[in-house]
Amino acid sequence: MPAVSNGSGLWMESLRTTGLEASGGVPGKKCGTIILSAEELSNCRDVATMQFCANKLDKKDFFGKSDPFLVFYRSNEDGTFTICHKTEVMKNTLNPVWQTFSIPVRALCNGDYDRTIKVEVYDWDRDGSHDFIGEFTTSYRELARGQSQFNIYEVVNPKKKMKKKKYVNSGTVTLLSFAVESECTFLDYIKGGTQINFTVAIDFTASNGNPSQSTSLHYMSPYQLNAYALALTAVGEIIQHYDSDKMFPALGFGAKLPPDGRVSHEFPLNGNQENPSCCGIDGILEAYHHSLRTVQLYGPTNFAPVVTHVARTAAAVQDGSQYSVLLIITDGVISDMAQTKEAIVNAAKLPMSIIIIGVGQAEFDAMVELDGDDVRISSRGKLAERDIVQFVPFRDYVDRTGNHVLSMARLARDVLAEIPDQLVSYMKAQGIRPRPPPAAPEPSPPRSPARTPPASPLHTHI
Repeated sequence: MPAVSNGSGLWMESLRTTGLEASGGVPGKKCGTIILSAEELSNCRDVATMQFCANKLDKKDFFGKSDPFLVFYRSNEDGTFTICHKTEVMKNTLNPVWQTFSIPVRALCNGDYDRTIKVEVYDWDRDGSHDFIGEFTTSYRELARGQSQFNIYEVVNPKKKMKKKKYVNSGTVTLLSFAVESECTFLDYIKGGTQINFTVAIDFTASNGNPSQSTSLHYMSPYQLNAYALALTAVGEIIQHYDSDKMFPALGFGAKLPPDGRVSHEFPLNGNQENPSCCGIDGILEAYHHSLRTVQLYGPTNFAPVVTHVARTAAAVQDGSQYSVLLIITDGVISDMAQTKEAIVNAAKLPMSIIIIGVGQAEFDAMVELDGDDVRISSRGKLAERDIVQFVPFRDYVDRTGNHVLSMARLARDVLAEIPDQLVSYMKAQGIRPRPPPAAPEPSPPRSPARTPPASPLHTHI
């Protein structure tokens, strides 16, 4: 892939692929050329927030006025333009006031303040054939001046201008407000001391099968980890490094407990009701195996108790110094959907995220609903403030070749992918900025060479 420097620290990369075969086409027949162009993003982390209005735009609709919206384009290094933002449509008006919107400066101009930004104005049509009203150009540097005479733009339709000698413009667009702030990242909060409190909850319902039989999802083979242990290890090995004390609460649900056989949906795997924390991932695995030998798998599959348990912990500290992550590993269809949805909606306003890994071959439609990627979860008419749930089916990561290392690495990557954005979205909603990183300790004065002890290997475990 050839790379060409533009002399300003940014690089353009282009890839030309020829001889592509269209799906269902004639094998071996060239169906065209695809050219992919990529520009390395600058490290600018600023986010611009702005609002625009327009005045006396051209009337485009036969019945009514116009339904205008704006399309913003970032200019590329090769002279082309890429859409970077569209406003909402304002119905039936020639003097629209669009809503305030935010956009990363990298998306707007890639940190190049003098790069051209093109804005096109359209009249929305239901059939998608939107009518072009006109356009204007600006730059980040111009916009950063804020509301002023420099940020009132004439909307020009080049075709109209060529045809009509008396043509002036097709209206004006005015910048009403402009503000910029630096965007905080997940690592900014971690560097500032935010701790990740990791809790695991394991499904002990009877649908998993008898743990003493090899067909069970809880089967303890002397040769390999079962699906529960694999999933726990894959996620825990990554997330443990964001918790300084490495003490992790581990819970079970859906089992009958000794000695009286009562059913519990929130029991400590280590048997300690006062302190369910286990030391490291190995400690969780040890407690999990101990529970398999002492409890009776039963049911039903209730999530709400463990979600509420972790929510109580998250609610206790909301200053940004701690963030809770609950990992639920389950095999079946959830039994308390309404209560779980209510618990998640309540937890969405807390410093908390939930990961659900489904093991086995069951249908996980309810888990997809809890995930909320397509439709934000709600309960009793109340919408969750944030999307805090990530669900993945374990079976999608079973490597047929038996390479568990790579497949579990992919599992950990995918289930943890949303945690950074979820943490940042909570902090931003609460107005919590990262704390400054702790100052590095002062170096000790060098010892006299004569007193320096012999060098020895230093092993540091992070």
